[in-house]
Amino acid sequence: MQLDPTADDLIFRESARVWLAENVPASDAPHEGQPARKYATDWVARCHSGGWSGLAWPEAHGGRGLSAARLIIWYEEYVRARAPSALDCTFVALNHAGPTLIACGTDEQKAFHLSRILEGRSIWCQGFSEPGSGSDLASLATVGKVDGEHLVVNGQKIWSSYADIADYQELLIRTEQGSQRHRGLSWVICDMSLPGITVRPIRNMAGVSHFAEIFYDDVRIPLSDVVGKVNDGWNVAMTTLGFERRTAAIALQLELSVKVEDLITLAEPATGTATAHLLADLRAEAAALRAMTYRTLLREPETPFDGSMMRLVFAELSQKIHRAAIDILGPEALVAGRWTHDYMESYSETIAGGTAEIQRNIIAERILGLPREARP
Repeated sequence: MQLDPTADDLIFRESARVWLAENVPASDAPHEGQPARKYATDWVARCHSGGWSGLAWPEAHGGRGLSAARLIIWYEEYVRARAPSALDCTFVALNHAGPTLIACGTDEQKAFHLSRILEGRSIWCQGFSEPGSGSDLASLATVGKVDGEHLVVNGQKIWSSYADIADYQELLIRTEQGSQRHRGLSWVICDMSLPGITVRPIRNMAGVSHFAEIFYDDVRIPLSDVVGKVNDGWNVAMTTLGFERRTAAIALQLELSVKVEDLITLAEPATGTATAHLLADLRAEAAALRAMTYRTLLREPETPFDGSMMRLVFAELSQKIHRAAIDILGPEALVAGRWTHDYMESYSETIAGGTAEIQRNIIAERILGLPREARP
């Protein structure tokens, strides 16, 4: 699938290209800690001052209300300019916490949080996964008991990116005693500075510690910070995951085509027939993912589970590209910029946002209509 740009689209593309050329930072982003936070928030603030933050957000909430086609154009230029990775500590806030609040939050929640997100003044993390319920989100056990005007939260979350530097968290907890599976859950805004929260960073195989586990010990969260209704958190969480799997990763998906071209340039001096065939295959697969991205975002009416197809194809292709980079570059990969770090990080792609197995189950059951997998 190809875009069919109008004259106005071409003007928009040129304005995006010029602004990015003048504003993309010259230095690479730090991978963790307060330096990563400052780099990312400074970049979002710069984008906001230039009118390039929250492009698809409704104008009533500080965005520009742009169409999916314009959003694609922006991200095509964004990755072409080698702008800072969209997968930084502002990712959760901009790409699914903010949109979830727009879709499900109260007027008070929107008024307080949305401008802070768009201006780069607050960082969010996600509190969904638990040690015993990663892919099986509905089995989560962290509890929140109603006590007057508060929820008293006890439990543990894990694999929460940038929790050590986050201001707020999208937190999914069990608020109905005795409930099971997706019933009795609530989606709440958790202020990460509240007493009783302990954050322990986890160092991953890439050598950075942007993951964390979080412990909640009688944490009192105001009931006014429940998004949607108490005990209806599953529906809100599905809204969040819909954004996470469908629109949040547009830049990451389009960036794979750029990475393939960068790899072709690096490999060209010593490219043999087998390597050339491999690179050609990767280029074709990246083009197919790009076409799938266009199709999914531009198709009317929207279909609810296409995001699982995009997420699965992106995750597995990302691993293939980075594995090929290490194989092709050999020892040079250790000094060729980002390749070794990104190769190590790519192992998480088929886990984050729902494992590859979960995505295949969704595709099989909800798109193809195959029988449900047997439940224990």
